Amino acid sequence: MSVYKRDDNWWIDYYLRTGKRKRKKIGASKKQAERILNKIKTEIVENTYIDVDNAPRVRLKAFSDRFLTSHCKVNKSSWANDEILLKQILNFFGDVYLDEITPEMVENLKAHRLSLGAKKATVNRVIACLRTMFNKAIEWGVSKDTPMKRIKLFKEDNMRTRYLTKEEIQRLVDNCPVYLKNIVICALNTGMRRGELLNLKWVDIDFRNKFIRLTRTKTKTQRMVPMNTIVERLLLNLKERSTQEHAFCYNNGRRVISIENAFNKAKKNAEINDFKFHDLRHSAASYLVMNGVDLNTVKEILGHTTINMTMRYSHLSQDHKLRAVETLGRAVVTVQSPEQKEEKDKILYLSQLVGNKEVNNSVPVQSEA
Repeated sequence: MSVYKRDDNWWIDYYLRTGKRKRKKIGASKKQAERILNKIKTEIVENTYIDVDNAPRVRLKAFSDRFLTSHCKVNKSSWANDEILLKQILNFFGDVYLDEITPEMVENLKAHRLSLGAKKATVNRVIACLRTMFNKAIEWGVSKDTPMKRIKLFKEDNMRTRYLTKEEIQRLVDNCPVYLKNIVICALNTGMRRGELLNLKWVDIDFRNKFIRLTRTKTKTQRMVPMNTIVERLLLNLKERSTQEHAFCYNNGRRVISIENAFNKAKKNAEINDFKFHDLRHSAASYLVMNGVDLNTVKEILGHTTINMTMRYSHLSQDHKLRAVETLGRAVVTVQSPEQKEEKDKILYLSQLVGNKEVNNSVPVQSEA
């Protein structure tokens, strides 16, 4: 059994228990090829290996359910988003066999989503989800190939900084049902992502030190989010009435899984356009910057991996920059202009005439003539 490279792709070479030799092209990643080969070795030893060439064909609906359960829910805090994307994929293709999906059909899916008014970034999320699903199908021995190899994503403008005005915030909150209002208020006051909010559990909240501990984040790193008084009181009030392990629940006590429809309805009733839930995070960051919070602190609160991601907000407020340079006047030696020196000499001369030996060394403000 071995891993080898041919042209620009890595292949695996192995033998089945029957002695039959198998070769498979995996792709550009050597690590993925080694991982798949090790998995196959284990399955052959345990006699659980399924020969894809002789395996029954799998339909899209059955595998998308398996993909959601075994991969998305296990590895992603935002798995509810993947559930929505998988429904869109299934609605377009129908319950076809995986091997019936062609690259042309995927390009048609992209065009179809655009025709419905979806943004390019949104279409990219659909394609990325489909690509990951096919990669898992190959890794799990369900599919031999993927139609996603030459499918390109749209170029995105990741510097979007749409944020709500104070009037829009009030209108949005007023039009949210109670359970959604709690989530929106927390998003605006913490900058947390939708998946982080919906997966928030009481064990993650440290009321004593006023921190929320996030362990399942987009960047897969732990983040400590400080709670202000608004968030602290809101969560304490919810905890007093909660019987669930998750913080945000519907009025009937069940955990909130999806908020897309309710949020879209609230936006419509509040007459707020060109806005999505993730922009609540932009709103939180924008108001932090506009109130003079330094970018490094904003970076830490939001959990950005690089300062470049936070720099998109740097143009929103110049006041804190003006306050910053004013501190220079208090920190360095004052340099006097010739006019200031002449005025000071005049005052020194007058003070000597009247016998005032104690001279004030500060530069006086000139009075009006």
